[in-house]
This record gives sequence, C-alpha cells and structure tokens, in this order.
Amino acid sequence: MKRIHFLLTATILLTAFLAAFTMHKNQEQEFISYTVDPAKQDLKLYWKNDQGEILKSIQNLKRFVESKDSTLVFAMNAGMYKEDNSPLGLFIQNKKTLVAINNATGHGNFYLKPNGIFYITTDRKALVCKTENFTNTGNVSFATQSGPMLLIDGQIHPSFVKGSTNLNFRNGVGILPNGKALFVMSTREINFYDFAVYFQKAGCTNALYLDGFVSRTYLPEKRWIQTDGNFGVMIGVIEKMK
Repeated sequence: MKRIHFLLTATILLTAFLAAFTMHKNQEQEFISYTVDPAKQDLKLYWKNDQGEILKSIQNLKRFVESKDSTLVFAMNAGMYKEDNSPLGLFIQNKKTLVAINNATGHGNFYLKPNGIFYITTDRKALVCKTENFTNTGNVSFATQSGPMLLIDGQIHPSFVKGSTNLNFRNGVGILPNGKALFVMSTREINFYDFAVYFQKAGCTNALYLDGFVSRTYLPEKRWIQTDGNFGVMIGVIEKMK
C-alpha cells in the first residue's frame, strides 16, 4: 500500500514538474528577449551610414558596424517610419535632433495615444516615457518615438482589450527596475494586451511598442538570426573586435 502511495505521489510531482517546464519552454519559444545594461554595453540607434545612405536592413547594419572594427551583438528595428524610411516621429542621434517630435493625431498604431519615446541619456541611462513627458536639456544621446505605449506607470495601455483578435508579430522595449532595457519580439502573432502583459510580468514600469509584422531581431547568442528588413531606425548593441 505504501509503495502504491509513493508511486502515486511521485507521478503527481513528475506531472507537475513537466507541466511547469512545458509552460516555461513554450513561453520562451513565444518570445525572443534580450536585456541590455546601457551603463556597460554599447547601445545605440542607427539610421544612415557615413555616406548618408539609409541602412534599411540588419545585414547592412552588420556590415556597417563591422567596417568600424566592431561586432554586432544584437539588433532590432526601432520604431515606425515613412515610405521613404525616414522616422515617423522624433529621432535623435549623437545628441543631434534629426527629426522633430510628432504630436499629430491620426490613424494607426503610432497615433494610438499615449505614444512614447525610448531614449538613452549622455550618462548612459535607458528610459521610456510618454511623448508628452519627454524633455531634452541636451542630455539625450539617442531617441526614437513610436507608439502606442504598452505600459504606463505599470498599467497596461487603456485601449488594449484582453482576448483581442488583433494579432500580429510585435516588438518593443521596456525598462526594468534595475535600469536595464528589455527588448522583446514575439515569435508568433499576439495581441497588444498579451504583449504588454509580458513586460508587466517582467517587472517593467514603462514599455513602448516599436512595430509589428515587419519586425526583425538579430541575436546570435540565442540562435535567432534575422538579417533582412527594410527599416528606418534600428537599435544595435556592438562590441569592439579584439
């Protein structure tokens, strides 16, 4: 009788472990994520090469950074853009404002207010805020505007609907409590609400949607290599070649 009880208990525990493992594995398969410490890693925004040509693809970005004796560690498209691949909203590169803030109203994800800005300061801090809360006193090295916000002060964007059938591949960025930037791309079609929940569960207070079906991520350390694309601004983390 004791043997039967032992086997039953062992079976229940094994089943629970396998279920938990499967849930974790499935969640990992649903999202590709990369955490960046801006204080220690070289995190930048890219748009054009030295000849003024728009880079457009991650492959072109990779070639560009390699021409600077650097290695591309991570890359992702970084916000919405017009048909000519110019940023739809604010773009700051190396402290220069190349495109002004877009406060217009309109249709589409970018205009689903509040939208927001992801930026990196001169003292190497990464931040996400609502567009209306953004200020630049000359201390912003890089910035890109996109929308909508996914999380605002820890709360999911009020326009998002749980169970929505508005499904798409999506990528975004959130800021963790330790100040690190969490970049995430879904590997399956997902709605805005569930995508925001991922950042919320990770502990982010503010998170910003970057783009949808066009999204691509380059992350060799996780064997996720997408080098195509036809983008505007891109995010890149680089390391100097040894």
